[in-house]
Amino acid sequence: MSASRDFSFKEGLGIFSPKNLVELRRPGTGVANQAGDLVLVPVSEYSFDDKKNKKTLIVAPVESSAKPLEIPLEKGGEAFWIQSRTVAHVVEGEVGLDIYAMDVTLETGDADVLTIVNTPVLIAKLPNKSATNFRYSIESGVLVFSDYVYPDGNLTSVVEQDDAYEARGNTAYVYDATYERHWDTWVGPKKSSLFSVSLYQDPDHKWVFGGQFINLLQGTKHSSPVEPFGGTDDFDISRDHVVYTTLDPELNNAWHTKQNVYIVDIKGNSNPRELTSGKQGATHSPVFDTQGTKVAWLELDEDGYESDRAKIVIYDLIKDVRFTLTQDWDRSPGSLAFSKEGNFLYFTAGDEAKVKVFVLPVPPTPGESTTHPVLPKKYTTPVALTDSKAASGIQPLFHGRLLFSQSSFTSPNDVFIIRNLQQLEASMLQSERPVLFDGKVEQITHLTESALQGMNLDSGESFWFKGALDKDVQGWILKPRGWKEGDTKKWPVVLLIHGGLTSPTSDPKALGKINGLLVGTPMVCGHHGIRLYEADSLDPQSSLSKAIS
Repeated sequence: MSASRDFSFKEGLGIFSPKNLVELRRPGTGVANQAGDLVLVPVSEYSFDDKKNKKTLIVAPVESSAKPLEIPLEKGGEAFWIQSRTVAHVVEGEVGLDIYAMDVTLETGDADVLTIVNTPVLIAKLPNKSATNFRYSIESGVLVFSDYVYPDGNLTSVVEQDDAYEARGNTAYVYDATYERHWDTWVGPKKSSLFSVSLYQDPDHKWVFGGQFINLLQGTKHSSPVEPFGGTDDFDISRDHVVYTTLDPELNNAWHTKQNVYIVDIKGNSNPRELTSGKQGATHSPVFDTQGTKVAWLELDEDGYESDRAKIVIYDLIKDVRFTLTQDWDRSPGSLAFSKEGNFLYFTAGDEAKVKVFVLPVPPTPGESTTHPVLPKKYTTPVALTDSKAASGIQPLFHGRLLFSQSSFTSPNDVFIIRNLQQLEASMLQSERPVLFDGKVEQITHLTESALQGMNLDSGESFWFKGALDKDVQGWILKPRGWKEGDTKKWPVVLLIHGGLTSPTSDPKALGKINGLLVGTPMVCGHHGIRLYEADSLDPQSSLSKAIS
C-alpha cells in the first residue's frame, strides 16, 4: 500500500484559500440615517494572528466623496441611528447593557471628511445583557427592543429570577406540552417580548432616559420576535404604534406555523389588536408606511407549511380594510418597504436564483377586505430594478432614492443606491402597459475590494436541465482558476445539493476558487425563484440523477 500524502490547502498570490475566506471581512446590511446622507455598516473580521473576531462600524457617505469612517468596537455590541448625526452603541456593562451616543460630523470643503465629534456619552442603561433588536423612533423619542422575560413579564427582575432558576437544585426540564426543543435549543421558562422606553434629547441637546420599561405584550401570551430566527424583521415601529408578528398563542407550536399580525400603542396605552384574518399561515416582515396609515406584511396561505409562496398583504388602518396585492404573481417576496410618500412598495424576491429588487404602486384601497382584489395590471405586475446578485436591507430614502445591500458569488455585502426613481414611479402610474427600469445601480462602498483584488473569482454560470416530470430545473456552475473552454484537463468536482423548497442557492461565494474545484449546485427540489407550481411537483431524487448525468 502506498503511503498517504499529507494534505494541505494551496496558498499564495492570486489563490483564494480557506484562510483568505475565513479572514475576509463580513459586512452586514447597510442602514441609512434619517437624512439619507450617511449609511452605517456593521463589519465582522476574524484574525488568525489574534485568534479573535474583530467588530467594526463603518460610516460611509451616500452623496459625498468623503472617505468612510471606521470605528473599532473593542467590546462588540449593536449599533443603530438615533439622530442623523448620532449613532447609539450598545455594549455589555457590569450588570446589564450600556447605551452610548457617538456623534459624527461630515465636514464639506476642498476634501470632505467624516469624523467622530467627541467621546461616546453614556445615555441609557438596560437591566439585562440579553436585550437586542433595537428600533428607535425619532419622532416620539421612544426606544423599542426585545428581551427574554419570565411569565410575569417583568424586565427588571430577570437577573434575580435567573439566579433562582440556576439554583433550583437540578438540571431537569419539565414540559406540560410538546415543542420542547426547537432546532438545537431547549425551550426554557423565558420568552421573547417587546419593550418600549422613552429616550429623547431635551432643549439643551442632552439625552434623557425614562427608565420605565413597558412590556407591550404583557398578558397576551404573545412572543416576538418569533424564535429561532426572528429579529427586527418581525416588528416595525411608527411614531405612535408597534406592529409585530407572533405565533398564534392558542395553537400548539409543534404542529402549527400560523402567525398573527398585531398592532399596539408604542407606549402601551392600548391592548394589541389583530390585523390578520385568522385564516392565514405564517406571516413575516410587517412594516408601516411613513405616514403610519398603512401596514404591509408577507403572508403564507396554509398553516403548517413553511415553504409556501409568500404574498404581500396591505392593511389600511384608516379604512380598516385588508387586501392581498400579489395573489397572482408567481414569486415569493422576502422583505418589504414603503416609499417615503407611501404610494409605492419596494421589496426583494428570489428570481431564477438571484434575489432582485422589485417595485409596485400601492393601489387604492378596496371597499372591503379581500384576498382577490380586482386591480389593473400596473398594480399587480412588479417591475425589477436589479437583475443580478442577492439584494437585502432595502431602504427608500427621500428624493426618489433607494438604498440596499448586495452580495454575490464574488463579494460579500456592499451598499448600493438607485436614484431618480420619481421618473419610474410616474411612468408606472401613467402607463397601462408593462414598464421596464432602465436606470443605473451605483455602488457606494467597496468593503472587500482590496482583499479580493487579483483573486479573479468566478461570477458563476446558470444552467438549466430537464428534471423529474420533464420540468426545468436550475443550477449553477463555478469554474476554477485556470479553466479554459475546450480544455481536456480533468478537474475535481464539488456537488452542492440545494435542499429546497426554500430560498435559492444564491451565494456559495468563491468555493470554486479554492484549490481548483469545479463547483456545481443543482437545485433539485426547486426554490422560490422559479414558478412555484413547477417547484411543488419536482422529485428531488430523479432530478438529482439527471443533474449528475
